[in-house]
Amino acid sequence: AILDLRLYQLTGLERERIDAEYLELLKLAEQLRSILESDAKLLSVIKEELLALREKYVEARKTRIMPAESEFKLEDVIANVGCMITVTHNGFIKRTDISSYRSQKRGGKGVIGAGQYEDDFIEHSFTASTHDYILFVMQNGRLYIKKVYDIPEGSRIAKGRALINVLELQDGEKVAAMLCFKHFSDDQFLVMATQQGIIKKTVLSAYSNCRVSGIIGMNVDENDIIIGAELTNGNNDLLLITYQGMSIRFSESDCRDQGRATRGVKGIRLRKDDFVKALIVVDDRKTLLIAGIRGQGKRSEFSEYRLQQRGGFGGIALKTHGVAGAITVDESDEMMLLTKSGQAVRSPVKDVRVIGRTTMGVRLINLEKDDKLIGICKVIEVEPEAS
Repeated sequence: AILDLRLYQLTGLERERIDAEYLELLKLAEQLRSILESDAKLLSVIKEELLALREKYVEARKTRIMPAESEFKLEDVIANVGCMITVTHNGFIKRTDISSYRSQKRGGKGVIGAGQYEDDFIEHSFTASTHDYILFVMQNGRLYIKKVYDIPEGSRIAKGRALINVLELQDGEKVAAMLCFKHFSDDQFLVMATQQGIIKKTVLSAYSNCRVSGIIGMNVDENDIIIGAELTNGNNDLLLITYQGMSIRFSESDCRDQGRATRGVKGIRLRKDDFVKALIVVDDRKTLLIAGIRGQGKRSEFSEYRLQQRGGFGGIALKTHGVAGAITVDESDEMMLLTKSGQAVRSPVKDVRVIGRTTMGVRLINLEKDDKLIGICKVIEVEPEAS
């Protein structure tokens, strides 16, 4: 029947449908306009709709609607847990849950700590809480600041993400130290030390306006690099330890507070072919744990290291073929040992006995042939924040 219709008849049928729809829209528009123009009609419609909702949803509300007490932040929905951050020699970074590393006895073989490329190895490691700030100190003196939860998460055997994709690094920049803190404070100071024995102190709040592209933290000489950085309270004693096992302890007050873009002052005088390996903040309530590149280590009381004026040669800290690193620990701490091949051993500090300052120490880790210890850090367990 439709095929038998002429074209004008089909057009007429379509026009009738459109005219009917148009009249309905005019009627609806007039009805809505009358409701908007009359408060009585508007309240009547609202009442009818609310009564209909009451009949439809008869159960009591299970959620509470409350006014917002503060501004929403991303970290409010991120768990505050302990994690380990590692950076490899070729610049790969990752964040791993600290529970991925089981505790072992000292002297063990350990577990694989990171997936490695053929010519890569872990060079820096750090433990922190996901809600903290993490400060990246570059070897050339530039600084970058990130929230710990912004660091990409990876499994224990993952290689991580290239650091250049996490930070806006300049050409040739490498991480010298990573520090963790809760907030920028006028009562805390950032102390940096270089390989050639230069040391510099600056108030932490001076870095609060750090840009994404980083800022200058210290002017470093052309033939020098930053090897470490620490946070202090302005009245601490500092300890510098060299690769050949020498050390010097001096008061932080010997170093004046300087601006960001300054060079610093002389911390220790070095012998031939020696260089600074570690910067330590003295805590007499704890002990100093020093590890050698051949896997040996020891704990000593800080009282073994006498206070001197900065700029001297210092005294013997460890009889060794080379120092791999040093940390401040107490009996309840655990340590993480990292080797060039990527092995990792987590073990209690209490297994390492406290001995004299000039001794060889005990075996901390069994190393394979041609492997060596390249880093040591303290494991920090963090409890979740109360809700």
